[in-house]
Amino acid sequence: MSTYAPPPDTPPAVSAALTTANVQVTSSFRGARIVLYGAVFDPTLKPSDVVVIVRGPDAPLRLARKTRIAGIWVNSKPVVFEGAPGFYMAASTRPLGEIASFSTLRRLGAGVDHLRINAPLEQRTETRYGVRDVVVSRLGPDYLDWRRAVVRLKEKAGLYAADDDGVAFVDRGLFKAEIDLPAGAPIGAYSAEIFLFQDGQPVSRRMRGLTVEKVGLERALYVFANNRPWLYGLASVVIALGAGWLASVAFRRN
Repeated sequence: MSTYAPPPDTPPAVSAALTTANVQVTSSFRGARIVLYGAVFDPTLKPSDVVVIVRGPDAPLRLARKTRIAGIWVNSKPVVFEGAPGFYMAASTRPLGEIASFSTLRRLGAGVDHLRINAPLEQRTETRYGVRDVVVSRLGPDYLDWRRAVVRLKEKAGLYAADDDGVAFVDRGLFKAEIDLPAGAPIGAYSAEIFLFQDGQPVSRRMRGLTVEKVGLERALYVFANNRPWLYGLASVVIALGAGWLASVAFRRN
């Protein structure tokens, strides 16, 4: 029996698949672990690195800084970041700085330090480091402090992570990566990008989709709240008033 061998001039390629493409969230959801399996196809057997980037749905993020005025702590003018991913994980076969240059990582948005977090009303972009996505904000030097605050809060919630050893070759050309979704993972569509690097450059890329969705009663309430927010708010007020009235009746009888 003969085995298929790709022609010697076949360009290197990467392929991958997720153990599940749909995560169902119920009231008992405590997080999930998804495994990504992949393979590198390269007849030249050139040294390669693999980087996996998982990004969740973008959502506005509003931050305010505590400032002290006349001895009273108050919130400063809020800064709204648009396009901050609700979840972000970067896993690689070794530290990203050893795989590619700063400009390449910045262009691909690979790694928390290179993650694109935009505040449109507070910024403009300039060409620096060979790429045109460097934020220059009218917040001045404070912009970096605000951005670090976004990352710090997300990391604390387990929603942003980076693992320099998160991708492991388990056999010749075969690799594996584990994706841990916390209990607070946002609902929506996720993307998993798999990059194959050789000589510091991405030579192949694959994209896989992942969906996190509520099911059962949780989904019904979620859809109702998003499709009819005013009616949902009114129903919540009525339920709260009814619960309060029943409690007052019960205590009065006692």
